[in-house]
Amino acid sequence: MFFKNKKLTFPILIAIILAGGIFYLGFKTGFGRKVPDDINISAPMATSTLLNADLSVFWEAVKAVKDKYYNIKDVTDEDILYGAIKGVLGSLDDPYSTFFSPSDSQKFSEDLNGNFGGVGMEIGIQKNQLVVIAPLKNNPAEKIGLKAGDKILKINATSTTDMDVYAAVKLIRGEVGTEVRLSIFRDGWKEPKEFKIIRANVVVPTLDWEMKDGDVAYVQLYNFNSNAPSLFYQAALSALLQGAKGVVLDLRNDPGGYLDVAVNIAGWFSNRGEVIVREDFRSGEQNVIRANGPSALVNLPVVVLINGGSASASEILAGALQDNRGTKLIGEKTFGKGSVQEVENFRDGSSVKISIAEWLTPKGRHINKKGIDPDIEVKFSDDDSINKKDPQLDKALEIIKQEIAK
Repeated sequence: MFFKNKKLTFPILIAIILAGGIFYLGFKTGFGRKVPDDINISAPMATSTLLNADLSVFWEAVKAVKDKYYNIKDVTDEDILYGAIKGVLGSLDDPYSTFFSPSDSQKFSEDLNGNFGGVGMEIGIQKNQLVVIAPLKNNPAEKIGLKAGDKILKINATSTTDMDVYAAVKLIRGEVGTEVRLSIFRDGWKEPKEFKIIRANVVVPTLDWEMKDGDVAYVQLYNFNSNAPSLFYQAALSALLQGAKGVVLDLRNDPGGYLDVAVNIAGWFSNRGEVIVREDFRSGEQNVIRANGPSALVNLPVVVLINGGSASASEILAGALQDNRGTKLIGEKTFGKGSVQEVENFRDGSSVKISIAEWLTPKGRHINKKGIDPDIEVKFSDDDSINKKDPQLDKALEIIKQEIAK
């Protein structure tokens, strides 16, 4: 998810939670708005300057619950209040706008630097279904065979119907060495399958690279974290010194990271001043973010590999190269995460995270809920994985060789 303050782009907040042993890469604390001291959940309040609605209906519902619910002794006024706020956020039909009770908000903040067991994958909501956005390389979820786009139907014995990502996170993570069971359905399967995964401390990889066919730099970027700029610098410099004539940039299963990192890496392939991404607010105002160099790879042909696990920062980078350079994108449609979140903390320790803007490509294309289509679609099947084949990379190498030969 994109955080406005530190420009964290991914839905990756969730990936970080699930990965275990990782940091959240950025977070906007916001400014707590004070709640009037005299508000009591039992006090009628029929009018409001914020809502053009009859709030007496709300209070009538609260009264009915408190008067008639059979197990009201186990329900506090705070439970009712926080449930109502969750309903407000739920009315937005936006999986990235969320309410945190004081206890959840504290856990959320602790997770910024917390160590815990997880399975090493990014999850999110797509078409009202909890899905795997991207399994992280060499971590439990990937090793056991989970893939981008897998639908998570159950966590242990709990159905994920109407479950938000944070509730799912609580169930999936746990002590290192313990087991979590996921019921998974994948397109093409006739029925769900159960995966038993042992939780571990997960380390998120950042970047690998190698020279292929003598003159092609193949760069796999797994995460747009704070280490990525320096690692990309080292890879790019080494590749140029080794005579690279073209670049294959692999963004498959890269769920995002810092926006600034995406802009930094885009700057290697772009002229200074070129638009990389547009931040679009509901007022119609746009904040245009431009490349600031170093432009060292601007004259080298490049192709980009994408799939359903490419999200947020990956989509920003892929979209910018496609718009500005006509770079060919090869693989499968990206995830479609392009919104900006801001977090506000309240006086009682609770908080809300609200989507406040969208990211658009340089030419104004919407990413959020749409994704980016490849120029050349190449599927990656289960059989390819079993047989250790990579038709997407094979196609990318074929295309980059054609580009180099021009």
